[in-house]
Amino acid sequence: MFSKNNSGHRHLNTNRDYLKKYLLKLYPRTIQSIILISFTLVSSVCMLFLGMSMYQRFERRSRQMMTDNSLLMLARTTDSIEDYLRRMRRISDAMYYDVIKDMDFESEDISTEMSLLYEANKDNLVSFALFASNGDLISAAPIALKKDNAQVPEQSWFSTAFANLENLHFSTPHVQNLFIDETDYRYHWVISLSRAVELNYGGKPRMGVLLVDMNYQTIQQMMESVNKLNSDQYVYLITGNGQLIYHPKAEQISLGIHNENFAQAAGYDDGVYEENFEGEKRIVVVDTVSYTGWKLVSVTPIKNFYLGMQSTRYFVILVAALTALAMIFMNQMVTWKVTQPLRKLNESIKTIEAGKTDSAIYIGGTTEVEHLGRTLQRSLDEINRLMKDIVIEQEEKRKSELDALQSQINPHFLYNTLDSIVWMIEGEHYEEAVFMITQLASLFRVSLSKGRTIIPIEDELRHAENYMNIQKVRFKNAFTVNYDIEPEIKECLTVKLIVQPLLENAIYYGVKNMDEDGEITVKGYKDGEDIFIEVIDNGYGIPSEKLPYILTEDKRASKNGSGVGLINVHKRIQLRFGEEYGLKIESEPDEGTKVTIHLPAIPATEENRERLEKGGANG
Repeated sequence: MFSKNNSGHRHLNTNRDYLKKYLLKLYPRTIQSIILISFTLVSSVCMLFLGMSMYQRFERRSRQMMTDNSLLMLARTTDSIEDYLRRMRRISDAMYYDVIKDMDFESEDISTEMSLLYEANKDNLVSFALFASNGDLISAAPIALKKDNAQVPEQSWFSTAFANLENLHFSTPHVQNLFIDETDYRYHWVISLSRAVELNYGGKPRMGVLLVDMNYQTIQQMMESVNKLNSDQYVYLITGNGQLIYHPKAEQISLGIHNENFAQAAGYDDGVYEENFEGEKRIVVVDTVSYTGWKLVSVTPIKNFYLGMQSTRYFVILVAALTALAMIFMNQMVTWKVTQPLRKLNESIKTIEAGKTDSAIYIGGTTEVEHLGRTLQRSLDEINRLMKDIVIEQEEKRKSELDALQSQINPHFLYNTLDSIVWMIEGEHYEEAVFMITQLASLFRVSLSKGRTIIPIEDELRHAENYMNIQKVRFKNAFTVNYDIEPEIKECLTVKLIVQPLLENAIYYGVKNMDEDGEITVKGYKDGEDIFIEVIDNGYGIPSEKLPYILTEDKRASKNGSGVGLINVHKRIQLRFGEEYGLKIESEPDEGTKVTIHLPAIPATEENRERLEKGGANG
């Protein structure tokens, strides 16, 4: 019996522990979940009951109001366009029935009557023209000179007029391209009204075409005045088969930036439609223009319908105020819950700002604050590590540059050079001695460079040339030196004493013992934003087993080169400009060696030099 009771207690405790762990998982610990649950409880209670009724009432009234407004505006615009087109028809009728039908074209000239009628209506017209059935111009106003390349029978308005003899035909907007305008050289956009007419030639009827070019700007101004009234809603005009006459975004449509549903709109009858075009729901209202079959289309995005009425706005404000009060109350509780760990985190950061970098960052609170604390701690540890690395790197840089300065004057080279000068003076070779002393002085001048480590490439190359001039005299021209330097690289900056060690290696380990067959080439050029200086010799080359280790600290590579050494030059370039720069060595035994210096192209300005002297990588 006792055993069964203990078993029951253990089972109950196990269930309680499981339930506790489950509830702990459900307990919100993130800032996002605390705010989300708190705000949702308040806003749901306040807005659920009122939201649906308010939304339905608002949408219904807004839709009806916007639709009625669109219908009224479209009707007015249609009336304006129809009135304008009626005037154009009356002008065409006046010319045909009052002038053309009463005239014998075999003996009479219509130019005067056509000019008078044009002058009376020139505010809305661009030109009048009468053509024979073969396309020859009979008369025109105000311009009477037809262009030589104007193929009248091929014009759409011409062929359409003969296709339907009893009707008047309106074209789409186009550039007037028939006449030479000697007073105004502008291109006129027109809408052509054409009709087939019967011409009397001595009692014999002949067919012709009467063309009235209406000023497209008149219709354009009507449409622009309508579109200025609405920001999102717009109105456009198309033909019955969907060809564009006017659109407020015509230029964007022609460039493919904006699209419009012309084909579907052309198929609509007059009325109101709801459509989904390119993911946007919108209301389309269509009205047909009499005489032409043109369709005036108003487009209103559905989102415009959600403009509230004043009573609805007051209702929304009241609900928002009540919701805001509830949120303020809940926010007091949430703020205390959220800000407590943030305060502790802030205090720990202030301690570090005071200079105690060994202090620990506070880690605790909600999941986000705890994660932030851990991230800051890792960042602090990384910063301390990087600072130590920077100190080590700077020490290595100073040591490398000190090694270079200490090696600038190779005692053995100086001794041999002075010995050669003494020998020249004793042998009364004064000109050669003066040349050697001059080259040596110039060499030391560049080596010192007023204590600077960054100099123009021009000075570095001059130093290298001084060095080679001395060596050629010492070795009695046992080798030749060629220079191929692009002038533009001379105006860029470099670390000093990087070419001379390469030349020294080329002499002592390449061409020194080649019996006047040795040749050294110094080549400098710019490729993109980088500069390359190559030192090429035709000497004995480097054994393939040593080549991969030349620019490393590996003991398998011989490091008994020049005073500064290739590895020293390579490290100094990388320390100053970055790991992507430095030396590259290519060599084949018994064929020669090419050592390439890779530098960034940094203009030789005083500002750039000072920045590089202070350690500014890449200038």
